[in-house]
Amino acid sequence: MARIKQRTDRSGRSSERHPAPSEHRRAPRGDLLGAQRDRLRDEIGTIVREAPDAVCLLYPSPYAAGMSSLGFQTIYRTVNETPGRAAHRAFLPDDVDAWRGSRLPLLTYETEQPVGSYRVIGVSVAYELELAGLVQALELANVPVLAEDRDERHPFVLGGGPLTFSNPLPLAPFADAILMGEADETVHRALDVIFACRSKADALVALAREIPSCFVPSIHGDEMPPVARADDAILPARSQIVTPHTELRDMFLIEPERGCHRGCTYCVMRRSTNGGMRTVSMERLLELVPSHVERVGLVGAATTDHPEIAEIVESLADRGLEVGLSSLRADRLNDRLMAALARAGHRILTTASDGASQRLRDKIQRRSRSDVLVRAAELARKHGMKRMKLYMMVGLPDENDDDIDELIGFSLELSRIIPLSLGIAPFCAKRNTPLDGEPFAGIDVVEHRLDRLRRGVKGKVDLRATSARWAWIEYVLAQGGVAEGRAVIDAVHAGGRFRDWKDAFEAMPEDRPRRSIVRPGERIDRAQMQRRALPLAT
Repeated sequence: MARIKQRTDRSGRSSERHPAPSEHRRAPRGDLLGAQRDRLRDEIGTIVREAPDAVCLLYPSPYAAGMSSLGFQTIYRTVNETPGRAAHRAFLPDDVDAWRGSRLPLLTYETEQPVGSYRVIGVSVAYELELAGLVQALELANVPVLAEDRDERHPFVLGGGPLTFSNPLPLAPFADAILMGEADETVHRALDVIFACRSKADALVALAREIPSCFVPSIHGDEMPPVARADDAILPARSQIVTPHTELRDMFLIEPERGCHRGCTYCVMRRSTNGGMRTVSMERLLELVPSHVERVGLVGAATTDHPEIAEIVESLADRGLEVGLSSLRADRLNDRLMAALARAGHRILTTASDGASQRLRDKIQRRSRSDVLVRAAELARKHGMKRMKLYMMVGLPDENDDDIDELIGFSLELSRIIPLSLGIAPFCAKRNTPLDGEPFAGIDVVEHRLDRLRRGVKGKVDLRATSARWAWIEYVLAQGGVAEGRAVIDAVHAGGRFRDWKDAFEAMPEDRPRRSIVRPGERIDRAQMQRRALPLAT
């Protein structure tokens, strides 16, 4: 029988992450396990369950990130709801070197059982750079990193997560099988197969045969199946556990919709993915919010496009709940929604324009006109919000300094309405988008444009940008294949610095297979597509 734990004590401990040291150090085992037990004690909704078929759900980033993943939490709940099955969680430690120095194997939270002792390890990968965390986590668990080095003595590593919507080939060297797309249902079918088969080889053949969206690298090579779409009847994904040890402290997360009906050409989750946006009714959503929570996060690719979003926020605010939203679209903001958000505790308006200029926004089909963003800033000020945060990309195809200058002028205009923060990310082309295969602008180019932007808004706009160097690493992996995945091991073992990544990529064989360009709608006929070589950007 499962035991669902309620919180009995709040320690108030900080969940800040501390940077790993450059050299391994020993840490008392009790300190490391004590921190893990403190987090477990502070959770609400933890399921403590023993069953014949136990699965380790491994997240290759620290606890704070993993517990903010709706997919990870949903799989945790539904596996535990399956008769005869249990799910136990494990995460990449906050301080990998300290854990390694303790010589403790990586342990699950619920049972403190070694991760390497489970028959199945389910891995959720959100984005490319988490592959480094996966390498570290498997090594801490004493599990061979490469699938080809594991045998019947080792766990079956089943991959999945948001990365599978774009390009999971760099994940292929590490996973025995990968569930493409929405795995809400397919994960249970896959576990049925794995636990029923007497050998790993039999399981791989059965998975490839019985689950159309299951990618088995040893059988399929680099010809990936289409992504799965979950039945709308099982939506929405939602939190099982509420914890104070995440950035979204003590917040219950739930999706009012899944997918997006818009056509932004850089985005994987666009209208061509799984039929676009699917909504959850307001009644269904409200009945799933637990009575004990005080904060609710509405999460999705296009939450403000839900036709009842204002009514949903108003209803939650009427219950005295604080409400947060992801993906606020400026063209969907109006007085009613902004008033509801303000009443529900919203203090910062966060939205995106993505292109530095109107010309670029038109090219990437981003419906964020300048006048709409100005109107959003005015609404935020009117409803007492303290700041506007605007996300955008630099390094888009055909971008030039004139586009950056337009962004400077427009940012200064917005800052005269409300204090403004810019969050800048270099553009990285992703698989399964119309911009798949577009080159990286170049580290020097991106840094030049970021410097130009900083100088133009200095002292008047807060600006934070993702490193151009780390964006290039993400780009190489996003556009890469199995060889790029293997290179992650070399980069991690060399120390994980930028130079280590660059050396690892440059050491890849010139005659390695180059993956084909895949546009939306071409997912079924991948095997017949002509290969196109993609040079590394520098």
